Amino acid sequence: MTPTDFIKRSLSISDKSIHSTLKLLGEDCTIPFISRYRKDATGNLDEVQIEQISKLNKQFEEIVKRKESILKSIEEQNALTPEFKKRIEDSFDLQELEDLYLPCKKRRKTKADSAKEKGLEPLAKIIMSQNANNLESLASKYLNDQVASEEEALQGARDIMAEWINENMYVRQNLRRLFQRKAIITSKVVKAKKEEEAAQKFSQYFDWQESLNRIPSHRLLAMLRAETEGFVKTKIEIDKDEALDFIENSIIKSNNEYADQIALAIKDSYKRLLEPAISNETLQEAKEKADHKAIEIFAENLRQLLLAPPLGEKRILAIDPGFKSGCKVVCIDEKGDLLHNETIYPHAPQNETGMAMKKIRSLVNSFNIEAISIGNGTASRETEFFIKKIAFDKPPLVFIVS
Repeated sequence: MTPTDFIKRSLSISDKSIHSTLKLLGEDCTIPFISRYRKDATGNLDEVQIEQISKLNKQFEEIVKRKESILKSIEEQNALTPEFKKRIEDSFDLQELEDLYLPCKKRRKTKADSAKEKGLEPLAKIIMSQNANNLESLASKYLNDQVASEEEALQGARDIMAEWINENMYVRQNLRRLFQRKAIITSKVVKAKKEEEAAQKFSQYFDWQESLNRIPSHRLLAMLRAETEGFVKTKIEIDKDEALDFIENSIIKSNNEYADQIALAIKDSYKRLLEPAISNETLQEAKEKADHKAIEIFAENLRQLLLAPPLGEKRILAIDPGFKSGCKVVCIDEKGDLLHNETIYPHAPQNETGMAMKKIRSLVNSFNIEAISIGNGTASRETEFFIKKIAFDKPPLVFIVS
């Protein structure tokens, strides 16, 4: 898959526009520059679309880099089969890649590793097959100097099965969906901190619970901030019985003593491995969304603040100065609504100074303009000098602005 193909999965933009935008970004062109001066190359993409392309391209590069790291690690372990390699190469989802890599991921020694060292992996495979008989007799065949009893052998087999269940992609993906839809976030006060003055601003969250997919972003971030400062403990959980029923229905296909062992392994896997990992993933995903929402709200508030007219509610004639391309002129009313726009050519090479003066004077009179703002770009000072030569009936204020 190419970067263009990856980006097209999320955006309805032509290949040519994406390719041209990536080329310009690769040449260190900034997003404002591309959106304003390279419209012919990008197909008139605005700054929002260009930023989306940039972000998706970085995401694609991150996935490619992670793939290379995963493939190298698995190859070093001599565990990279052609089929396994193809599955990794075909995946362009970071979460899916991590799930594929999980069985080969280097980690601290686990209970399952210890059980495998004791020679109990074949027993776990037989139990997982669910088609043998006489469990106790079977377990007795795996006793040795490290495994003293049938129960110890079965416990080791359950440890191995619990890890297999944790590494099952189907189970993990569906549990994620369950957490995303039904997770509840709860917070409880840390008793030793309850009476502290600084804790009182978080008193609302001393005993709180709410659906994670419905909680407002500001409340989630406040709860997490309270936890970071040590005043509360938060927890993400779903109905345990529903989760266990789903896993059992996915894995258990018989009704015998082998199924009982698998059910015990499922409970252990969920409590010790699956629930902690997936609840943490779900919380991190919710926090990312809340952060994004908070940034959107902050940006909108800042936009309103920056767009508030510093002169108060006045009628403005604004000029974007230029030489060859002319000076773009707009007139806006007290509320910022557009009244008129056009282009004049007071400077070289056109030198239509007299016509431009008449036009500006006419606009100022027609729309009762109270102030003129001139952008501080190319031809800024020349345009200011031109404006100040005009004989207005009632001279407006003139400003050079960023």
